[in-house]
Amino acid sequence: MTDAGLRHGRASLGLSFGVQGVAFALLVTRIPAIQDQYGISDGLLPVFLAAVPILAGAGSVATEKVVARVRPAAVLRWSQPLVLLALLGVGAGREVWHVAVALGAFGLAVGALDASMNMLGVSLQRAYGRSIMLGFHAAYSLGGIVGASLAWAGARWDLSLFASYLPVVLVLLPAALAGSRWYTEGAGPKEKEPGPAGAGGAVSFRLLLPLCLVMSFAYIGDSTVSNWSAKYLQDVLGGSEQLATVPYNVYMVTTLLGRAVGDLGVRRFGAVAVVRSGSLLAAGGFAVVATAPGAWVGMLGFTMLGFGLCVIVPQTFAAAGRMFPGSSDAAVARLNIFNYVGFLVGSPLVGALGDAWSYRGAMLVPMVLVLATLVYARAFGPEPARYGGGHERPRTADVG
Repeated sequence: MTDAGLRHGRASLGLSFGVQGVAFALLVTRIPAIQDQYGISDGLLPVFLAAVPILAGAGSVATEKVVARVRPAAVLRWSQPLVLLALLGVGAGREVWHVAVALGAFGLAVGALDASMNMLGVSLQRAYGRSIMLGFHAAYSLGGIVGASLAWAGARWDLSLFASYLPVVLVLLPAALAGSRWYTEGAGPKEKEPGPAGAGGAVSFRLLLPLCLVMSFAYIGDSTVSNWSAKYLQDVLGGSEQLATVPYNVYMVTTLLGRAVGDLGVRRFGAVAVVRSGSLLAAGGFAVVATAPGAWVGMLGFTMLGFGLCVIVPQTFAAAGRMFPGSSDAAVARLNIFNYVGFLVGSPLVGALGDAWSYRGAMLVPMVLVLATLVYARAFGPEPARYGGGHERPRTADVG
């Protein structure tokens, strides 16, 4: 693989992460409008919302089987357009069954997309010989900020869902298809060495389990911020309705900033140190949120959460790739399922505890779970996989 080929592959994959961030933000930030357009009751809405991550998990499982015959680049090349078309379908329908079909297609395609994107990211990081995964997830965060801003504009101008989604899809679909020409895998199956789990690098769930738990804990924390930050700031900390919209925006921006510089931290201090630091910072953020006397101190806690949680998920995928170099695609696909497990568990868990006990107390649960990441931190840096200088191996390609 030439240096130019790796650079093009890295740029095109970064574009794919960014496009996915835009698409997902446009969906989740317009849920009230989707509910209104289709007349979905409050009782039925959780069923629709839960179906998307469940089907995404199924899509990730299917991707593990598909990539045994078709390379991840091909899966990504076709799953991303399907996600965008499914998003458009969500805005175009009129009957409940229309949105059910569109959301079902969105969920399945997102599972395949998330799995294949991270498979390629792990493969490219192996080729680079240094940490680049956080940069890809920074592109996703940037896309999320763009998508949320576009959703705000659509709501502000009272546009229909279809009118909001159509221009975005018309721009992003050709861009994604054009960028897919340069998808690159850093190493083919024959170039990968057997992993530590046995002959042929078969994935051992026992070895992968610590990373699966960390992935779930991270997404429980993330979904807590996504779903409860506005309500918490307004109802518990006494912030205004306008101020209550700020914590999630702050969280998204700090996530982007943390990921933009996170790879430098991994190269300098190693993945284990970065994950430990991120876990401690995130746990501190939840502690500040839980004990905050007012809205502005609570805002500080959400800022800490963005900087802390942002490093964990990308490094978890990277660690799976190092742990199973002979079968990293399968490891990433299985690990990706726990992304959706955390998303499914986090919001209902905090809501149930908040109603039964208190929302301040409920914030301590994700705090404890994030702290539990410290127990599994060694899984992020097995000695054979920590490269030159104690942290990185010599670069196989100097591609910038």
